[in-house]
Amino acid sequence: MDSGAIRRRAGLGLAVLTGSGLLALAVPGTAQAADSTCSGREVKSLPFTTGTVHVYKRDGYVCALTTPDQPGRKQFMSVTVQARGNRPVTDKGRFTYHAGPVTVHAGHRCVRVSGAVGPGSVSSGWILC
Repeated sequence: MDSGAIRRRAGLGLAVLTGSGLLALAVPGTAQAADSTCSGREVKSLPFTTGTVHVYKRDGYVCALTTPDQPGRKQFMSVTVQARGNRPVTDKGRFTYHAGPVTVHAGHRCVRVSGAVGPGSVSSGWILC
């Protein structure tokens, strides 16, 4: 094999590796964007002074997401979902657009949902029984 063929094959290999690396960097961002919402239909909306907790249900799973009234700046947010008889599942921290989603398997059990944005908060009590 002459040196030109070796360089062409090396260049092709480098191009394939570069393309693969770029795809690997692009795919996780897409997956994260898909995880930023709950699947199913919205069954409850719990508004409070600084935001809203959105509750979704699908095939025995309950998912909740807290959104602020004023998105775009980092602020403390939280969302918690608890199926009766199970431990609560929480997502909390300083977020820009939403806390969650948090999903639990509830089956036909009641759930308790709560959320907060800054100083405002809401708690549902037992719902979806």
